[in-house]
Parts: sequence; structure tokens; C-alpha cells
Amino acid sequence: MSRPFLRTELCDMLGIEYPVFSAGMGPVAGGAEPVAKADLVAAVSEAGGLGVIGGVAYSPEDLRAEINKVRAKTDKPFGVDLLLASNFLHVRGGIFSTPAKNAGSEPATAPSRDLVPPETRDALRKMAENLGIEWLEAPPPPPTWEVPEGKSYAGAQMEVLLEEKVPVFASGLGSPAPFSKALKDAGIKIVSLVGNARAARRVAEGGADIVVAQGTEAGGHTGKIGTLALLPQVMDAVAPLPVVAAGGVADGRGLAAVIAAGAIGAWCGTAFLVSDEANQPALQKQRILDAGTEDTVVTRLYSGKTMRNITNPLIESWEASGIRALPMGLQGVLTRDLLHSISAAGRDDLLMNAAGQTSGMLTETRPASEILHEMVADASHLLGARLSQRVQVQVAV
Repeated sequence: MSRPFLRTELCDMLGIEYPVFSAGMGPVAGGAEPVAKADLVAAVSEAGGLGVIGGVAYSPEDLRAEINKVRAKTDKPFGVDLLLASNFLHVRGGIFSTPAKNAGSEPATAPSRDLVPPETRDALRKMAENLGIEWLEAPPPPPTWEVPEGKSYAGAQMEVLLEEKVPVFASGLGSPAPFSKALKDAGIKIVSLVGNARAARRVAEGGADIVVAQGTEAGGHTGKIGTLALLPQVMDAVAPLPVVAAGGVADGRGLAAVIAAGAIGAWCGTAFLVSDEANQPALQKQRILDAGTEDTVVTRLYSGKTMRNITNPLIESWEASGIRALPMGLQGVLTRDLLHSISAAGRDDLLMNAAGQTSGMLTETRPASEILHEMVADASHLLGARLSQRVQVQVAV
């Protein structure tokens, strides 16, 4: 069977065959390992798209090792996704905001559970009890790596990207401005994900080469605006900068729709969450495949930021409780004992299971290359033969 053909400006910009990214999906349920590791990234890039490593939780050494694993599997372009929020510190079990003075060479510790009011802890204990979960206090999470003196968390990781000359850098949080000159000097393309037009203008001014308009349909951290409503507003905000669409794209119909609306490609996460190569537990993959049209929900439970997740009784209990989430970086302090108790009880069905609204479309696990090629072939057919049969257009001369 011949390979499908679909080419946009994105392909020329990045040196790829098809205008599709696989999202740089981060840590999986109950762990620090990302979904988007070398196997998935290389499979998508080798098949003609652009795979992106979910690099946020990696130490510089581990990030370099993962980059080298990708390069051992493919010589095609790929990317790395990092967070650019200031003053991040990584400890096992989560990423915690910390004052800049702690971002030095001293070993870091997680913020104390004393930050959680007694009444909130009681409410969480009751939540666990109602779910049949024995309450256990989590051990202190030791640091996984130390941020070198005088460097930020993201800055230490960024040095690796620059030294390795990774073709594409992507970020779903923060402005690329502090690093844009160094990245451009190294020939690295900058991709920034946004959920509104205001953020789009900020990353464009900060040096982004490509802006990704991510609609609320997307899995994981997401905003409030639907993709097809957000996309033209972001395009208008950053013109003539090219825009890619994310959220709600899991097959050729979605890809054709966003290209027809003016995007130069798609950033796809959920479609690849159920790929054979995704570093995702079998239970979490199956829950995505079993999900129906309305089985995802946006919650702050797992990170403090709005995250679309496959729903479960814990999320329902959290949302009904009225407990106010802490900001991203501190929410892990609030939920650490609760999630530790759930994990110890073997109730992995209650852990984070980030996924988008396209979950209801997905029915089987497949190789990433098959997912990509079917998506591209169907989009190509839709944008070509089928639309010309269904739509008559008369151009005035």
C-alpha cells in the first residue's frame, strides 16, 4: 500500500512528511515517567509526523539519555516538551513551586503537609473512607535531582536541548522569551501551546515560531474555549505567524477540519495515548477505549490546574466536596496522602487518567504509525475527492 500524501507549510518548516505532532505527554498515573518516551516519539517521527518527548520531569542527564534513545531509533526530526514557568523544583511525586533561593545546589524537599488545613485533611480522609480506602500517610518524597547553583529548573533542562540541537522545542506553559534567542541561534524551532488569544500574543512576542491553539476538548491540562472557536481567534491574534490546532483531533475528519479552518497542522495527544508504543498502563489505555462521549471531565484534583481526565468516583467525590484546589505545584501537597492511600490499595482506576473528548471515538490499541497513516490518508481523501463531490464552489473572476 502506498503512503498517503498530505503536505502543508508545517512540513516545510520542520522537515517532516505529514503535518501532525504527537503531543509531548507527561507523567503517567502514579509515576514520574512520561507517556511520550522514545518508543512513541521515534515511531511517530519515523512514520512521517513529529514525535515530541514529554520531558518535564526529566533531570538533564535523563533527558539527554532519552534524546539519544530517540536518535538511536530514527534519524527524523523530533521535539522535546518542557514547562517554562519560573522557579520549578522537581521532587518525586510532583513538581512544586519554590522560592528562587531554593533553586540552588542544596537538596530540595517537598513542602510540608502542614500547609493543608486540618478540616481539609479530615474531608480528604472521609473521601477515602467513602471509597473504601484505608488512609495512609505518604513518606516524604525525596528529590530526584538537584538544580545547579544559579540555574532555574527549566534552564538546566534547556541547556541539554541546546547542546543536543534538538530540532523542535515545545512548551504548554510560560513564554519562550528567556530562551528564544539561544534556541533560534541553535536552529531550534519554538512551538508554544496556548488556550486563549491573550496567551497567543504573549508567546508570539516571546519568539514562538509556531503557536498551537489548544481547545478545551484536549486531554490533560486544558482551557475553556472549544478548538474551532479558539483557532480563528488565535490566528487573528498572531498573524502572520502559523498556527497549529490541538483538541478534538483524533482521526482524518478532525485533521481535515482544522486544516480547512486555516491551521497548518494538528497537535494530537489522545489518539496516541492508546498506541502500542505509549508508555501508559494497560488499565489507563483500556479506560480510554471504554469511555463514551461524555466520560471525560475537567478537574483540578490532580495538579491544581484544569485537567481533562477520564472521570472516576474520586473525581466525582472531589468535585462534590467543595474543597478548593491549591495552585499548580502545591496541589500535590494537599492530595499526596490521599493518592498514596489509593495507590497502596491498588485502586489505580482512581488515579490520573488524562484524556480528551475524542476518547469516545477510540476502540482499539494500534501501532502509532498505523494511527498516523490512517489519519493522514482519511484527511487527504476528505480534503480532495470527497469535498469536491459534496461542495460546489464558484470563484468570481
